[in-house]
Parts: sequence; C-alpha cells; structure tokens
Amino acid sequence: MGRLAGFSCRQIARRLRTLGFAFDRQAAGSHEIWFHAETDRYTTIPNHPGDIPEGTLRAILRQAGISPDEFLKTR
Repeated sequence: MGRLAGFSCRQIARRLRTLGFAFDRQAAGSHEIWFHAETDRYTTIPNHPGDIPEGTLRAILRQAGISPDEFLKTR
C-alpha cells in the first residue's frame, strides 16, 4: 500500500473542500463533480463504498492540480 491508499470518498471530499473545492453537481452514475473557482479546475470523484484505489486518487489530484504532498498535509 502506498501513502495515498486507504482514503474513502468522504475523506477525499473533505480534504478537497479544505483546499478550496466545492461540490458542483452529480455526474453520471455515482460520480460527483467538484470545482475550484479560483483555479477554474474541475475534478471527478467516484462516490463508491470502501476505499478509493491509489491510482484513482492520483488521477483525481492530477485533475485538480494538487500535489500528493499538499493533499496529505491537509486535514
């Protein structure tokens, strides 16, 4: 397990909110679109039970323009 493993959808959403993102809309199926007004960036979070795979979280952070270190420092 890497250092980005073991995060649920709710934990990711909480940290994104702290970093300035806000829930924008519900997407197809069980996915949520989050938006950051200052950076004009969108990211999609799958709203599934259990932990989000590390590769998926890395893709979410890449879309959002957030480094893994910055994400891990956020509470």
